[in-house]
Amino acid sequence: MALAHLRFAAMPVVTVDATDAHALALRGWGRYTARLLGALPAAADGLQLNFVSRSTPGPEFVWEQVGLARAARRAGSAVLHAPNCFLPLRRSCPGVVTVHDLAFEAHPEDFGRLTALKFRAVAPRAARSAERIICVSRFTAEDLQRRYGIGPERVRVIPLAPALPRRGRRSAGSRPQDAGPYVLGVGDLRGKKDFACLVRAWRSLRREGLPHRLVLAGLDAGEGPRLRAAAGEEPLELTGYIEDADLDALLADADVLVHPSRYEGFGLVVVEAMARSTPVVAAEATVLPETGGRAALYFPPGDDRVLAERMRAALEDRDTREQLIAAGRERAGSLSWEATAAATVAVYRELV
Repeated sequence: MALAHLRFAAMPVVTVDATDAHALALRGWGRYTARLLGALPAAADGLQLNFVSRSTPGPEFVWEQVGLARAARRAGSAVLHAPNCFLPLRRSCPGVVTVHDLAFEAHPEDFGRLTALKFRAVAPRAARSAERIICVSRFTAEDLQRRYGIGPERVRVIPLAPALPRRGRRSAGSRPQDAGPYVLGVGDLRGKKDFACLVRAWRSLRREGLPHRLVLAGLDAGEGPRLRAAAGEEPLELTGYIEDADLDALLADADVLVHPSRYEGFGLVVVEAMARSTPVVAAEATVLPETGGRAALYFPPGDDRVLAERMRAALEDRDTREQLIAAGRERAGSLSWEATAAATVAVYRELV
């Protein structure tokens, strides 16, 4: 009888908050959640996955701390995974939380008052209460442990992979938007991204005859007017948020991606560009050397003179350019959502 009972015992239930995957405009957490959920079923043999989304009226905080915990309890969950940093503090089962970065600690000026208050009130408590913490990079894991005093025994590093849908090949004889070559930056226009450094470096190259436009693709979080003023009469384009197909085209057809950010938790756009054979120049800051490895050129954060030198090398030195493209393809190819999902399921299995 005991053997029969074990044979037909129900599989452990793992409840995952899928809310971010259904956002109208996928960014950051949402893109991570969507790609993870798509890859988890193939890796979760012997586990019953229970994907739930926000159904509680009122502020999202109510769903994150009450509705999500209730959904996990009703499903008889063995594990609850919050793929953002808002794991319910009170729950009926062990919790897994994914921490992407601690930008709200490092750059509080980039966050609204209420948003910063929520992050600072919940994220440290969620991390300290979690049975397992998934960090998307070694840098984020070390940042978390240092800031919150969390021991490494509960922390697992699971990197991301290129997540943006691809059209498969470059367009023949055409470029997105206006005609002509361009340098690309991708990310919200906010202080920590330091696109002002990129504008200065690009302007210095324009004075030396560089024909490229500068395209910055991302929501304007307040830096737009300052960047336009810094560009003067030079051809700067601020696209705002753009759909996946347009971002894919911009990345594939750019002559170089420059990522001057002073703080990132992973820097996914770096490997997105590499996957599309676009050379990358990035700030030698926080996680970016970890993410880009030897497949990018780096410059000291905020140093527009060195950035201009690196940009010129990536744009004009044939050998350097070919080496970056080849190394970038290899780096991007070493990452996959199948591997990310398998490592995530391994974390679940530690707790069931």
